[in-house]
Amino acid sequence: MGKKALVVVDVQNDFLPGGALGVAHGDEIIPLINQLVKLPFDVIVATKDFHPPHHQSFASTWEKKPKETILVDGLVQTLWPDHCVQGTYGAEFSSKLDTSHFEYVGLKGVDLREDSYSTFFDLHHKKRSTGLDEFLRSKGATDLYFCGLATDYCVLYSVLDARELGYNAYVLVDACRGIELHTGDIEAALTKMRSRGAKCITSAEVVNEF
Repeated sequence: MGKKALVVVDVQNDFLPGGALGVAHGDEIIPLINQLVKLPFDVIVATKDFHPPHHQSFASTWEKKPKETILVDGLVQTLWPDHCVQGTYGAEFSSKLDTSHFEYVGLKGVDLREDSYSTFFDLHHKKRSTGLDEFLRSKGATDLYFCGLATDYCVLYSVLDARELGYNAYVLVDACRGIELHTGDIEAALTKMRSRGAKCITSAEVVNEF
């Protein structure tokens, strides 16, 4: 019998309304997540974006504007406002989030020259692991339930990597919010996740499972 893990993705101050890269209505998922962490999951983990100053993904590093794209070493890099900088308030979990159940917190985007959306690896080369895969396997987890921010970036890439790693993946759609940089991005992300074998469900369905 496989074990179930809840993965809480990047519920940090900078990704909430008013933050440097605030996701619209991102704060609305916190009460849902606080209910989910009280369910009898076999393991509960979380992740943080945790960038050094002048990170490759920051528009300010290149004297560009956020949302522009550039090529770095031949790879496309979307540029963002400075966000989730190590040691800053923006990098911390929301004070409204119940973090008391987290058994592991994976840090991503910690290398100056590597962006990282996925909770598992850096974006382009997958050379750096956050250690999350190793931790989940040590706990016997086979079924991962994803919630958090943002649907069309960090949740999306996390779910795709989870499927590649052989996990069963579930997206708790109502406990996620997206950036929608371009119209349709959120729906496209959900479609892509489904196409890779992930199941999109609601938090109510998870409550009923338990």
